Amino acid sequence: MSKLRKVTLHAARSKTFPEGSIRHGYEFVAPLTAEGRIDAEAWKAHRGECFARRFWGDDEARGLLVHRPGGRGGANWAFELGETLDEEGEGFRFADHTFVEGEYVSAPDPEGELTTFKVVSVS
Repeated sequence: MSKLRKVTLHAARSKTFPEGSIRHGYEFVAPLTAEGRIDAEAWKAHRGECFARRFWGDDEARGLLVHRPGGRGGANWAFELGETLDEEGEGFRFADHTFVEGEYVSAPDPEGELTTFKVVSVS
């Protein structure tokens, strides 16, 4: 059975962030399986509770984690932040990722550049 979890991602080490960055990242709530994968069926029942927040230096945006048609596998994930939907590329391939502390995931930054993030907490 999937449980709602809060996932925190911080920018990983990169050319832009040589030491990584705790000031750049995302937090979101999603139903995760015991293996740490997002459960799309459980998300349907809890979509209004799947909040998302992007923190990027001094900027912050809040919204929801959404699952939408398109992309590889027929659907992908995105953050609906404020009045805009992060629609860079084909969205987040979060279905391919395991959200377990210490793992790495890729997602677009606010400018649409694919950025690597480290899963720093799952609570």
